[in-house]
Amino acid sequence: MPRAHVLPCLKPHTFLGTFTFLHFPSLPFHANSISLIIPFFFTPKIPNRNSTHLTMHSVVPPPSPAETLDETTAVLSHLLPASLSIHSFPGRWQVLRSKLATLKSLLSELSYSTHWSENQLLLALLPNLLSTLRRVQTLCDRCSDPNYTAGKLLMQSDLDMATGWLSKQLHDLDLLLRSGVLRQSNAIVLSQPAPGSGKEDLSFFIRDLFTRLQIGGVEFKRKALESLIQLLVEDEKAATLVAKEGNIGYLINLFDVNTHREQSVSAISILACASDQSRKTVFEEGGLGPLLRIVESGSLQLKEKASMAVEAITADPDNAWAISAYGGVPILLDVCRSGSLTAQSHAIGAIRNVASVEDIRISLGEEAAIPVIVALLSSGAPASKEKAANCISILASSSEYFRSIIIQEKGLQKLLQLLHQSSNPDTIEHVLRAIHSLATSDSVCRLLSSSSMFITQISGLIKQGNFTLQQISTSILSNLSISDGNKRAIAGCMGSLMKLTEFAKPAGLQEAAVKALVSLLTVKPNRKEFVKDEKNMMRLIQMLDPTNESVPKKFPVAIVYSLMIGGSNGCRKRLVDAGAQGHLQRLNEMEVAGAKKALQRLSGNRLKNIFSRTWRE
Repeated sequence: MPRAHVLPCLKPHTFLGTFTFLHFPSLPFHANSISLIIPFFFTPKIPNRNSTHLTMHSVVPPPSPAETLDETTAVLSHLLPASLSIHSFPGRWQVLRSKLATLKSLLSELSYSTHWSENQLLLALLPNLLSTLRRVQTLCDRCSDPNYTAGKLLMQSDLDMATGWLSKQLHDLDLLLRSGVLRQSNAIVLSQPAPGSGKEDLSFFIRDLFTRLQIGGVEFKRKALESLIQLLVEDEKAATLVAKEGNIGYLINLFDVNTHREQSVSAISILACASDQSRKTVFEEGGLGPLLRIVESGSLQLKEKASMAVEAITADPDNAWAISAYGGVPILLDVCRSGSLTAQSHAIGAIRNVASVEDIRISLGEEAAIPVIVALLSSGAPASKEKAANCISILASSSEYFRSIIIQEKGLQKLLQLLHQSSNPDTIEHVLRAIHSLATSDSVCRLLSSSSMFITQISGLIKQGNFTLQQISTSILSNLSISDGNKRAIAGCMGSLMKLTEFAKPAGLQEAAVKALVSLLTVKPNRKEFVKDEKNMMRLIQMLDPTNESVPKKFPVAIVYSLMIGGSNGCRKRLVDAGAQGHLQRLNEMEVAGAKKALQRLSGNRLKNIFSRTWRE
């Protein structure tokens, strides 16, 4: 693009009707730069570049809309056939004739729009369009005049400039016609539809909003954005319709306009968070890259809104890859380091969303993300802590590389601290998952096995937590080597462990529950407490029943064998009285693994007692 020229001074305004234009002495014109320095509503008169004086015209009443349309049609009717006789610059005039033919078709269609004269956008567009046609007419006359001696480059520039003006005005006119707002009375001042309004009314209102956004001036755009945000806030279901009927790409482009940046970012943020369809549209219209730029360099308030939108967009796994493509990882990490609490929460949420993508994990490793994420476990807002724990659980489960860095950065200690402090089930779940992944390390497993506080906490979750927390806690407990003292301290969770052995799903839960229970039964007081519980015994006998196929028989057999460790007469009697011996005999005949040893231990103790009693007698 050519370098913009500094305007030395502006000559006095010249008034033509209600439209103002300025003459710039010695100002070079260029098709690509003219839009930066000359509005589209300038007079069609080509200024004399050698002139330095202007004459003030008297102010006359503006023509009516109908008169302007008639005059525009008249100029166009004369211009189209006249341009056919031009032999100079054939390529440029061919383009102009094509646009003039398009304009003729649009003006014809306009006549069928019964309320066109009430639309304020069109009332501003028609005079500008007439000015452009007059300018084209002047160019046509000069190109047809054999005595015209101006330079070719100058004429080429003027033709290109006129083509650019006409293209923009054709686009705006076509947009007005396609929107349907010209067929409705006073469409441009529509009031917002009431909640529960029909889809047709809401669709028309949305089209009207976006028409104002794309064609109107600063004030039109500001009011349209206000109405759009109000609609999205008050009607949650409107977002999907806005994504369908509105020009979301144009809304994103307004990020680059200072006057409308805050409102447009707010609207896009709401759309990204409102529904799957609107979020998809924002992404497909290229919203992620501009949003990340706002996150990187916007104001505090804009960063918060933009980061919220980025988190919402990345919640869709199909969009996660784009974070890396736009260089978003370092941007989000910077927010996690020094952003506001709200922005931090959304930034770590976005990182959490994409952490399962291999390319993103590589980028996280290269950007030294682990220390930043671990720091949020203790310094972030509650929402940030939860998302950071979730992110760490994802990374810890992915590779030994991340597990070692997390441990090195004291991540385990901070996870244990957060587990102790938090009462939010979701946060606790993510913390436990992260700890479970880290526990594959021998050093971590030893540390957890020696922590009475941690063992007590997961025991409490096994007894009183939701099913997910019970499952994760049981899996962790089954892999720990805890002391007899701690085993006695958490004996109260044996009933819950026994109950969990009845659940076939998720896979591995029954095995983990039995493994943890068998470990606790190695302590004699725990065995006595177990058999005293009627519910425990009832569940155990039901599981031993050969006709019950819900539980693999090796699990209840292992529990019976553990109960008979040490030859406790009390445990034996309770088992025999409950009917365990008969089931074990049938399971032994079925060659169930472990059934023979459990039966021998149960029967052997009985024979020994008989012989002892006979000897004493």
